[in-house]
Amino acid sequence: MHNNRWPRLAGAMALAGAWTWGSLPPAAAQTLKAVMHSDVKILDPIWTTAYIVRNHGYMVYDTLLALDDKLQIRPQMLEGWTVSDDKLTWTFTLREGLLFHDGKPVTAEDCVASIKRWGTRDAMGQKLMAFTQALNVIDARTFQLVLKEPYGLVLQSLAKPSALVPFIMPKRIADTPGTTQISEFVGSGPFVFRRDLWRPGERAVYDKFKEYRPRNEPPAGLAGGKTVYLDRVEWVTMPDAQTAMNALLNGEIDMIEQPVIELLPLVEGDKEIEVRDYNPLGSQYNFRFNTLHKPFDDPRIRQAVLYALNQQDFLVAGIGNPQYFKECKALFVCGTPLATDKGFEDKLNGDVAKARALLKEANYDGTPVVLLYATDTNTGRLTPVVKALLEKAGFTVDMQSMDWQTVVSRRGKKDPPSAGGWHGFMTSWVSADLLDPIMSAFVGAACDKATFGWPCDQRIEQLRDAFARATDPTQQKALAEAIQVRIAEFPTHAHLGQFNIPVAKRRNVTGFLEAAAPVFWNVKKN
Repeated sequence: MHNNRWPRLAGAMALAGAWTWGSLPPAAAQTLKAVMHSDVKILDPIWTTAYIVRNHGYMVYDTLLALDDKLQIRPQMLEGWTVSDDKLTWTFTLREGLLFHDGKPVTAEDCVASIKRWGTRDAMGQKLMAFTQALNVIDARTFQLVLKEPYGLVLQSLAKPSALVPFIMPKRIADTPGTTQISEFVGSGPFVFRRDLWRPGERAVYDKFKEYRPRNEPPAGLAGGKTVYLDRVEWVTMPDAQTAMNALLNGEIDMIEQPVIELLPLVEGDKEIEVRDYNPLGSQYNFRFNTLHKPFDDPRIRQAVLYALNQQDFLVAGIGNPQYFKECKALFVCGTPLATDKGFEDKLNGDVAKARALLKEANYDGTPVVLLYATDTNTGRLTPVVKALLEKAGFTVDMQSMDWQTVVSRRGKKDPPSAGGWHGFMTSWVSADLLDPIMSAFVGAACDKATFGWPCDQRIEQLRDAFARATDPTQQKALAEAIQVRIAEFPTHAHLGQFNIPVAKRRNVTGFLEAAAPVFWNVKKN
C-alpha cells in the first residue's frame, strides 16, 4: 500500500508550481520527511503523555525553561527570574517580542493559564501546585509564583523536558480544563502545525514559523537558539518497518525516528545512511497497572506480576542486540545518583513459583486480565511477552489488539475492563522522565490525581513530599530508595530494563541535537 503512494506523492511535489497556503511546497523548498514511531492522532500535549504528542508539542509550542545537553536548566522564553530572600516568591520575566502563530503577543496571562492547566495533569506539576499559594500576573511580561513554603524543584518543574512538558499556549486555549482535549493548536514555537494538511493515518505537516525569534545562543539539547532551516517537516505514517526502511534506502524519506533494531544491518553498510543515537540516556520499558479494578486492586496480585516478569525476555524480544540494552532494576535509571536495586533484588527475575504462591494467598479467582496490545509500536509489540509470562504464573489473560492511538485514548478510561476499560499495557519512558520520584509519572500515587492507572497510597505521597522539600543529596538519595522499596510493596508499575534506539537518517540531513526528545530546529537538508 505504501509503495504505491510514494511515487504519486513525489510526482505531485515535482509538479507543484507554487507554494501556497494549503498546498505542498515546490521541490526547491527544503522539506524533510520523517517516519516517526507512531501516527499522531491526538494533538493536545497536556492531555496525554504519549511521546508522539510530546514531539508534536515541541514543534508547535515553546517552553519557559529548558534543559541543555548537560541537563542544566537554561532560560528559553524567559529573559530571567528572581527569588525573594525567604524563597517563597519567584518572579519571572518573558523575553520581548514573543509571538503566537496567530500574530498575537505572548503575555504573562498566557503563561499563568498554561502552568495551571499543566499543573492539573502532570505528576511533577501537581506537586508544584500543591506547594503553590498563588500565580499572579504583574504586567504583560511578568508573573509571580508564590509558594506556601520553600520548594526545591521550582525550576526543575518548569524545565521538565518530557511528558508532560509545560508548553505555553494562549490563555483562551489554556483555560480548557485539563480533562478536556484542546481543539485549537496555536503555539509560539518554531513550527506551525498545518491542520488543513493533517491526514491521520497518512501524514502531519509542520511549516517554519517565520516570525519565531530564536535565542541568540548556540543550540544545546532542548535549550539555546531554535533556528529553523527547513521550510517544512512532514511526519509520514509507515507502520510497516520494512517498507519504511526501503523508503529510507531509496531516498523517499529522510529519517526513521525508531527503526526496528533487527533491520539496522540493512542500512548500516550504506554510505548514504547514518545510524546514530541522539538520546544517550536511553529509555526504560514499563508495564502499567490499572489499580482501580479487580484483580490489580490488590497489591499482592500486582506483586505477583513483578515476580512473574523478567527483564531479559523483554529486552531480547524488543531490542535483541545487547549493544542497545541492559538489565536494570533501578526505578530512577542506572548510572544516575538515585540508582539502587533496593526492594527489587528478588523481583523481575521470572520467579513463577513465588508468583503462583502470591496468587493463591490473594485468592485470585481467574478474573481475566485485559491487556491493551498496541500492534504498531516497538514497545506495544512486547505485550505477547507479558501475556505468556502471566499465563505461566497462573493468570487468565485477555489480550486485545489495537493501534497505539487507541491505547492512548482507552487508557484514560476508568470504566471496568469488561465495559471497555483495561488492566494493563506496555509502554516506555525516556530516562529524562525518570530521574527522580517527583518527575516520574508512574511513581505518583495521588489517587484520582495520579496519571492513568490511578494508584492511591498515602505513604508514597508522604515520601514524595519529603523528597520535594529535601535539598541535601544524601537525604534525597535515602528518600528515593525508601520510595523504591515502598513501590516494591505497593506496585504502581513494573520497570523492565533500559534500552537505546538510534535514529536512521540519510547523511545529507545534518544538525540533529542530542536531547530527550527528537527536535527539528537546527536541522539542515543539503
